[in-house]
Amino acid sequence: MVLAVILLAPIVLRRLRIPSIIGLIVAGIVLGEHGLGLIERDRSFEIFGQVGIYLIMFMAGLGLNMGSVKRYGREGLLFGVLTFLVPFFMGLATSYWMLGLGWTTSMLMACIFSSHTLVTYPVVQRYSLSRHPKVVVSVVATAFTTFLSLLILAVVIDMENARSVWDLSRLALSIVLYGGAMLYCVPRVGRWFLRRYDEPITQFIFMLLLLFLSAALARLAGIAPLLGAFLCGLLVNRLIPRMSPLMNRIEFFANAFFVPYFLIGVGMLIDVHVFLSSQAILWMAVVMVSVGLLSKWIAAALHQGIMRANSATRLLTFGLSSAHSAGALAIVMTAAAPEVGLLGDDALDATVMLILFSCIVSSIATDRGARRLAIREARTEDNRGAYHGRCLTFYEKKDAVDDLTQLSIMLCNHDIPTPVMGLTVTFEDEATEQQQHEAHSLLERARLLCTSADVTMRIMSRVSNNVVSGIQHATTEYECGEVLLSYDVSAAQNSLLPKLVAASSLEVVAYDNLVPPSTLRRIVVAMPQKAELEVGFYKWVEHVCRVAANIDARMEFHAHADTLPHLRSYLWQHHMSLRAEYHEMPLWTRIMSLQQRVGRDDLMVFVLSRPGFISYRGAMSGLPLQLRRYFSHTNIMMIYPDQGQ
Repeated sequence: MVLAVILLAPIVLRRLRIPSIIGLIVAGIVLGEHGLGLIERDRSFEIFGQVGIYLIMFMAGLGLNMGSVKRYGREGLLFGVLTFLVPFFMGLATSYWMLGLGWTTSMLMACIFSSHTLVTYPVVQRYSLSRHPKVVVSVVATAFTTFLSLLILAVVIDMENARSVWDLSRLALSIVLYGGAMLYCVPRVGRWFLRRYDEPITQFIFMLLLLFLSAALARLAGIAPLLGAFLCGLLVNRLIPRMSPLMNRIEFFANAFFVPYFLIGVGMLIDVHVFLSSQAILWMAVVMVSVGLLSKWIAAALHQGIMRANSATRLLTFGLSSAHSAGALAIVMTAAAPEVGLLGDDALDATVMLILFSCIVSSIATDRGARRLAIREARTEDNRGAYHGRCLTFYEKKDAVDDLTQLSIMLCNHDIPTPVMGLTVTFEDEATEQQQHEAHSLLERARLLCTSADVTMRIMSRVSNNVVSGIQHATTEYECGEVLLSYDVSAAQNSLLPKLVAASSLEVVAYDNLVPPSTLRRIVVAMPQKAELEVGFYKWVEHVCRVAANIDARMEFHAHADTLPHLRSYLWQHHMSLRAEYHEMPLWTRIMSLQQRVGRDDLMVFVLSRPGFISYRGAMSGLPLQLRRYFSHTNIMMIYPDQGQ
């Protein structure tokens, strides 16, 4: 029955242009124990609903770009202060004077008004705005307000129960120890595991284990488990590329079942008959809903005025910060527990009504704000793709399939249909049935990885008497814009790369790695003088930036003083959230000095050129030997820019 509701409610209400979040909550009200009684709120709703809200907070942490957090963290804290203080003091005043509650109880009610939950975060994901600056600001503000609200709750309860200063100090110490242990252990353990085990299902189970362990330890430390889930997502987001099978599995696991289960469970808590039979509860619900929504709107409007933002961003930040759900429910149920007794059942019923209306308003506001923002910031050239061609990935070795495919998913243009092309070439005089079967197996493995990341790949196995001509025919036939292939730095000879570079004018990317691309922490890029004058300059810059954005890696550019302004300008216009450093390198021969700056966790990118073109230097011909001698300890990428011929 529940699965039927999860399937049908969004479909039916989408025709009425009602957001699916509202549909699921309304379905819970109508079909639950207080409605038609078709669904019983058993233990499964409590368990699966808890998992759902953990996954929402976990995905919010995963969706953050750490460069954006660094850039917009202060704005996020400013909005956090506004969206906490305005509802807190408005809630404190109305609870004391309008509802006639005591000061202690009014403070707990104020915490309910101040906290909010990212229930509508899946909406911004649908509009591909999860890394938009205002979404980052809202997520930072959410973490701030939720933590502060739950901290005040713990302090008030401890003071009410006449606990000593030592108990409060112990709570503070446990929070510090928990945060320190998480910051130190989670990224290191996560990176070690993902490098050691590349089976997708194993990685997925490991991430779930980290999530639930973080939530459980947060509870032991005396803070809300949902904050532990958010912190876990924040700490592993650099290990999970946005366009990857692992990210796709996590989002599917959450949005297909557990988040809808949570929303239906929220609706089932609401008993409409209680409000019709008791004027006191109805009055409390009206006050809580009115003050809860109005105070959050005032905070969003103040933030808009201070930052001089547009109305679309105000609507979006209001929508993301106005849904009272898990945090409010945790506060009221803790304070209403028999051993605490600071809030009664009437406060619980009124809070549930606040959850209902705030989720409805939040869903509508977020959807409209995200839509306006997406339309406002959409650019025609972005929609049709700045660089049109497919990424042709040439597979030669079985052990390189996973890493090459993962890299092609990162750097391809996802705005075009079928962005990745997989190719194998078998020699005509050696094309045995077994070799063709092996080539087909490589391509099927690559296509499976792309499919699991929700990326369409076309595959082709060619039989030719020349590998280079086979690649060239494929790039022409299928309108490919770049060629990606593996490169073995330790090999004595790599004859394919120089032949392909000499025969093709397309961008050629050769890659040799020690660790999976998703676990890289920094990308160091070295380029020759006058690199900005090459036809394909901005094309390869975009590709490298896409990889960095997907894995949230820091970037270092080493270039001539004349080239650096072009790099700064492009990143400022197109990739503001990336963390980038710029270093002057007047001579190409200085690349040898970079060997001390890179290690196993870094990707060393060499931007080269073909003989006879503007940025070509004679020293480039000896680079393969230098790589084998000086850079075998790090991950290597060589890029030959597109020459546009």
